[in-house]
Amino acid sequence: MHQKILLFTALFIFIAASAFAQQAGYISGRVLNEKGKGFDAVTVAVSGTDIGSSTDRKGYYNLSVPSNTSVTIVFRYVGYQQKSQTVTLVPGQSKTINIQLEKSSTELPAATKKAERDREAGNIKLNVSKANQIPTTSFGDGVSALIKTYVGSNNELTSQYNVRGGNYDENLVYVNDFEIYRPFLTRSGQQEGMSFVNADLVSGVNFSVGGFQSKYGDKMSSVLDVNYKTPTEFGGRAVMSLLGVSLSLEGASKNQKLTWLAGVRQKSNQYLLKSQPTKGVYNPSFTDVQADIKYKFNEKWEVELIGNYARNRFNFIPEEQTSSFGLINKAFQLRVFYDGAEIDQFDSRFGGISTTYKPNKKLRLKLLASGFQTNEKETYDILGEYLLGELETDLGKEDFGQVKTFLGTGVIHTYARNYLQVNVGDVGHKGYYDGDKHFIQWGVGGSVTNISDKLNEWERRDSAGYTQPYNPNLLELTRVYSSTSNFNYIRYTAYLQDNFKFNDSIDLTGSIGVRANYSTLNNELLISPRGQLAYSPEWKRSWTFKLAGGLYQQPPFYREMRDLNGKVNKNLKAQKSYHILLGTTYNFEAAKRPFKLTTEIYYKGLWDIVPYEYDNVRIRYFGQNNAVGRIYGGELRLYGDIVKDATSWISIGVLKAEEDITNDKITYKDVNGVDSASVTPGYIPRPADQRFMLGMYFEDYLPRNKNFKMHLNLLYTTGLPFGPPDQQRYGDTLRLPDYKRVDIGFSALLLDGSKHTDKKVLRSFKKIWLSAEVFNLLGIQNTLSYSWIQDQSSGSTFAVPNRLTSRLINAKLVLDF
Repeated sequence: MHQKILLFTALFIFIAASAFAQQAGYISGRVLNEKGKGFDAVTVAVSGTDIGSSTDRKGYYNLSVPSNTSVTIVFRYVGYQQKSQTVTLVPGQSKTINIQLEKSSTELPAATKKAERDREAGNIKLNVSKANQIPTTSFGDGVSALIKTYVGSNNELTSQYNVRGGNYDENLVYVNDFEIYRPFLTRSGQQEGMSFVNADLVSGVNFSVGGFQSKYGDKMSSVLDVNYKTPTEFGGRAVMSLLGVSLSLEGASKNQKLTWLAGVRQKSNQYLLKSQPTKGVYNPSFTDVQADIKYKFNEKWEVELIGNYARNRFNFIPEEQTSSFGLINKAFQLRVFYDGAEIDQFDSRFGGISTTYKPNKKLRLKLLASGFQTNEKETYDILGEYLLGELETDLGKEDFGQVKTFLGTGVIHTYARNYLQVNVGDVGHKGYYDGDKHFIQWGVGGSVTNISDKLNEWERRDSAGYTQPYNPNLLELTRVYSSTSNFNYIRYTAYLQDNFKFNDSIDLTGSIGVRANYSTLNNELLISPRGQLAYSPEWKRSWTFKLAGGLYQQPPFYREMRDLNGKVNKNLKAQKSYHILLGTTYNFEAAKRPFKLTTEIYYKGLWDIVPYEYDNVRIRYFGQNNAVGRIYGGELRLYGDIVKDATSWISIGVLKAEEDITNDKITYKDVNGVDSASVTPGYIPRPADQRFMLGMYFEDYLPRNKNFKMHLNLLYTTGLPFGPPDQQRYGDTLRLPDYKRVDIGFSALLLDGSKHTDKKVLRSFKKIWLSAEVFNLLGIQNTLSYSWIQDQSSGSTFAVPNRLTSRLINAKLVLDF
């Protein structure tokens, strides 16, 4: 049935695309800076569309544009005056446009002073125009979907990501210089709402996977630096799909002093969750509202207001689950019948205000204040009665695939009443000074954090009439977490950074800086120096060599402080690491198309780290600084127009992440149950030890018909380590099966408003796109984790896989106006 629906949808899109097909015109040329030299990384785009490109190292560009209509080509770069030119081309016509950009009189120069973000080691500039095109199950999280093609993932239900052997809590997120926080109690991707970043409001995204500059905060893995748009006219976008709906609006006053953005997203992944093995009544509802307002009083003063409210609800009444697992000749089946329900509520609010003062062309001063609050409630009381059996694997038997032997029955009863409230208030100052060949940045800030937490969670297991763990003299629960915490603390931060260029005769830029952090909770002062260099040799300007390194120390937040039993360690110290990165960037042309190849190798030394375990997407920490570790690996990425005017990329990464927990040991017992020997396990894989990953985004279209496009999202990662739930890290050396997933989408341009200038209703829309998507195209059953079932009568323990989503079809309509 699904195949017929997909065939019909694809046929409809093909017919629609053919009806609106048009042959393109072609524009090429060169962009120069104020000194008459080729200008790298200048954005060249068709106004009002998602058609765009950027210049290469020598300033050259190529662009395909709609024909038989007037289009405006916009040339822009941060710190330079925007220029535009309007053209009308006939099908197949080529035109050359050369442009020279001049520095803006109201913005600080940025080309060399900010060390050119594409020259930074570890930095990836995300193509946000693909955020609404990439097929993903995470509605409203197109930016996260793009990130996963670069760093890998093993769970399509979450927008979180691991970077180079780190975990979710080691990633920084900034929007317009404001630091963004994420929910705390989320246990599974099913409960998760949408990430803060609304792709429809974004103008640019830089993603650093390590070795980032001192101006960024105190985390150990990555930085996502997001800039929201500054619109010049009214516009918007509406998206409707089977997974959710969204609406974004933007506008500006006539004098351009007031600009505003607003976005609403509503996600209900009920349709997606129905494809999971656990059947029942799913009622998820995730709502997100955002707004960003800027007002420019004059050339010197500007103020910005940003706000967000996220309301996430997850109600679930499980009914039954059937899981088959094992080998071809030895297979098992677990059937579970449930009674009970889960009700989760996650409400978060964020608000920020900033004011920017520019006393002259060289100096910019900024004050920021923000507040974040989250109220989270996780409540469930679910009783599952299970039946475990062995399946008949003989193809010649009539009962092939049926249970031939019942191995055991039992009950798993889980209960939780968890309540958490977190309040964070931040104030800070940032400054920027242009000193010709030096661009000085500094900042000071303080934050107050208040935590109020009540944890009450337990699990009871019964097998063959015996409570586990079995004790003839005492009734014991399998696990119990119970604690109450109320405390607050203040954290102070400061940084100083200099981005510089050595001289005009050598293309060598650098950055050197230092961060300081002090917490009143543990009275720990952290000093973190960091530096970067980038060099393009005279003999081959298309090559850039990069080097970065420094200290990256992560003060504990609430999650790290709480141990496996729920107790809070307020004396926990910061986790510490040093990064060393060496990389290259090579810009070249093949078949007259631009390509970029980047390579990086890295090493991260870790100490005072806090061991942890994954529980679905929740991270459970041991609450002690009792481990050292190391992470090393390499990455290769290729970007370019494999198909002309259709940017694609492929990312390959290898790494090894391991840690050594101090004072841990494995004790062996003899036949009488007496301790006979003990050994130290040494280095073991970290929970995010993803040895190999391959991510790819590929885009194509019908020959001579760019209105019908195909978007392919492919991801392959090796399995992460796991082990039995015994709170002993040395046993977590087993491996999940490799994660393999292919998502594909087909889109068609149903309406081009510029072709209907004589019709009022139609011309009000810039573009209307219709898409059909197939998630998990190959129907692979990926495993996220395992449930451990112990049969008391036989003494055997079985690892039952928890599967992710199966193949699913989605339809999506995008209206730009």
